[in-house]
Formats: sequence, structure tokens, C-alpha cells
Amino acid sequence: MSVVDIMMKKFLAPLFLCYAASAAKHSLKYLITGSSGTTNFPEFVSLLMMDDVQISYYDSNIKKAEPKQEWIRKLFKLQPQLGVSLSQTCIYNHQLFEAKKNVVKEHLNQTEGSHVLQSLTGCEWDDESKQTKGFVQYGYDGEDLISLDMQTMTWITHKAQAVVIKHLWDADKMRLERNENLYLSLCPEYLKKGMHYMSIFGQKTEHPSVSLLQKTNSSLISCHATGFYPDRSDLFWRKDGEEIHEGVEKGQILPNHDGTFQMSSELNISLVQHEDWRRYDCVFQLSGVKTDIITTLGKAQIKTNWDYPSEYLVYHHAIGVGNEIAIGVGVGVTAGLVLVFTGVYCCWRKRNVGVIPDFLAVRGHPGKEDG
Repeated sequence: MSVVDIMMKKFLAPLFLCYAASAAKHSLKYLITGSSGTTNFPEFVSLLMMDDVQISYYDSNIKKAEPKQEWIRKLFKLQPQLGVSLSQTCIYNHQLFEAKKNVVKEHLNQTEGSHVLQSLTGCEWDDESKQTKGFVQYGYDGEDLISLDMQTMTWITHKAQAVVIKHLWDADKMRLERNENLYLSLCPEYLKKGMHYMSIFGQKTEHPSVSLLQKTNSSLISCHATGFYPDRSDLFWRKDGEEIHEGVEKGQILPNHDGTFQMSSELNISLVQHEDWRRYDCVFQLSGVKTDIITTLGKAQIKTNWDYPSEYLVYHHAIGVGNEIAIGVGVGVTAGLVLVFTGVYCCWRKRNVGVIPDFLAVRGHPGKEDG
């Protein structure tokens, strides 16, 4: 793990609680970390995320925005000016964020020592209800600091020491108006444009690998699906062909580093009689795909570090129109299901601020650092 990864995990992980986004919602988020007094860590780091997948990375050492998904690499190759625009926006934001970091440190009376100011800005768009939501949030040294209420356009403090900053920022009416326009009007348009680009250059439907995982013979059995795209999917347990909820813990849809997604659904096996195991199935459904992937519960070949009696079988099969395909399930647990940035971002997404680069717009102008 690189020094950058370790530092990002240290400062960002405590900040935010993960939450699952609705399948109908799309998001564009810009994450910034500005540090001072630290060693072997860039002074400024920014990530651009679309639908919770990192699409670009910039830091003050490399001074260039690097595309992180194949579709955006293709886009930058076709339209190089977009990559240049994004890099210029990040440089501009670095200057603004440095000034903001110094103001925060001064008002918190913490001008000495090592400190980290973090931000998350962006928007969500629901493609079913057509509603949009913007957000502007800051964290300082691993704790919530201040956030913008997008309905009242006033700053909400999360630390008593931030009251002075609130009054200062509430008085800046031009900045508040800029934020309102940027995150409630422009950002959703950038997001839609990005989704359009991704539909042209991006990956197509990807089917997942589905496995049954268990740590010990008394722990929950996890039905884990990974490598699917898009994220509009469902994973659930059923008994005798009917979906069940008792004894089931359904996980969130999480992004993988390659732009695909993963999710899990856990079954409390202590509630299931041994003779009834084969009455239970785990079902994965992917939007736009008629064929479900059905994993039937058995007592052998489950991916674990201990063994079931060899006389039992575990298999999963695809059920389509008039077909059934049996597929053997291999043994072994895949390590590193979620990269550091994936986990950090999911748990960071509810509280940080920066400036949304507008390189996704048809004709962009330099991004403006948030309010």
C-alpha cells in the first residue's frame, strides 16, 4: 500500500458512514484533501467520482489529472482539450483550497502542526423523479466541520469552533449564489453529459461472478456477486422459490476499481435445518438481463478456510427461458475485494467539499472552488 493510500485511509476513513444509493440515482462528486505539516504525502489531492467510481486523480506532485477509467481515457484521446481543462481546473482549485485551508486553521487557532482539511462537493440526479440534490461539506482532522444547507443557503456548523467561519461565509452572498448555481444547476448538467460520454465510450453490460462465502461453520453464509455492470441489480435469498427476509442481511452495492460493482447478501445459516439447505437459493438479477444467476445452497465447496463433508455439492446455475446451466464453484477466497480508495470514498461521501470541474460540459470554463 502506498504512502498516499495509507494517509488517505488514516484521515478519511473516520469521517463518513457508508450508505447505499438508490439504483435510480446518479452522482458526480469531487473530493479534495489538503494537508499541511505532513511528510511523504501530497499537499493537495483531488478525486473526481461519477456514480461512486473514481474517474480521475490529481495531486500537487504530478500536477496533471490522470483518467482512471477506460472510457474517459478514450474521451481524452478524442478530445485532448478536456484533459487539459481538467488539469487546469485542479491547479486552480489547489490555489483556492490552500487559501481556504489557511483561513480555517487561523480561525481554529491551529496554525502549527499537522492538519488536514477535506471536502466533498457535488450533486445527485434521480433519473426517475428527475429531482436533483447538491451538497457542499467540509471535514477537518477527521471530523465534520461545516456544511452548506442547500435549501436555506446557510452554513451549518458541526464544531463549536466553526461558528466564526459560519458567520464569515454566510456573509459572502456572491459565493452562496455561485454555489447554488454550480451545484443545483450546472453540476447536474455536467453529470448528464458525463453519463452520455460513458454510454458512448464506456463498458457494456458485465455479468458477475457469484460465490458462497463463509468464515466458519457457524458464521453467516455470504452470497457475493462481483464484477457486474451496471449497478442496477438485486441480490436476495429465497426458500422454495419465494424471497425471504428473515435471517437475511442485505449489503450495499459497492464500486470496484475497474468500474464494475459488487454486493453481498448474508444468510443466517443457524436458522436453517441441515435437511432444508437445498430449498434455499441466492438469486442475482441484473437490469436489462433476462437471465438470473441462481446459486443453490449446499454443504461442500463453499469458499472458506475450512471443509464441509465431501458428499455434498454446491453449484450455481443460470436460469433463462427454457435453459439451465450447471456451473461448478471453485474453492478459495479472493483477497482485496475493495481497494482503499473505494472503501475510503464510500465512507467519506457524506461529508466533503471541493469544486466540481466542468470538463464534462460541452463548453466548460475553469471550475470554481466551492463555497
